Amino acid sequence: STLSLQVLLKSDAPTGDVLLDETLRHIKATESAETVQTWIELLTGETWNPFKLQYQLRNVRERIAKALVEKGILTTEKQNFLLFDMTTHPVSNATEKQRLVKKLQESMLERWVNDPHRMDRRTLALLVLAHSSDVLENIFASLADDKYDVAMNRTKDLLDMDPEVEAAKARGAEMIWAVLAAFNK
Repeated sequence: STLSLQVLLKSDAPTGDVLLDETLRHIKATESAETVQTWIELLTGETWNPFKLQYQLRNVRERIAKALVEKGILTTEKQNFLLFDMTTHPVSNATEKQRLVKKLQESMLERWVNDPHRMDRRTLALLVLAHSSDVLENIFASLADDKYDVAMNRTKDLLDMDPEVEAAKARGAEMIWAVLAAFNK
């Protein structure tokens, strides 16, 4: 099944991204291949496995936020909530956010290909991540009602596809379908 697909390292060449490179080192260091589901749990920091502590990434959300601050996408602010202060990371580069929103909107409207295997893989991956992060409605919120309905229906149809069937036809995008299966679990 897609959930039990094992992650095999094709290349350990550095990517230039600290978290990605750390992830590659972890995948390379595993003695037996782990499944997509296991890696998602280990790398998101959402689970704790005492037998695999060495493969778990630490402070993932904070490190991603810090990297986005360094790239000028987010900023850092302290917000006061009565009894405590909390660090938040609001968007500082609205242009970049709007570029991604527009890319996803266009992929479901003007550039719709009606076949996930003909879609740009990065766009498909972004849709899967937006879906799993519960932000798809926000992405399409600025559209006129008729376009919103079309975009949401196409997205729903796409995300309701059987990841097992689609992964078998994926030719290089199997991992995206395995991630979708893991998030839908």
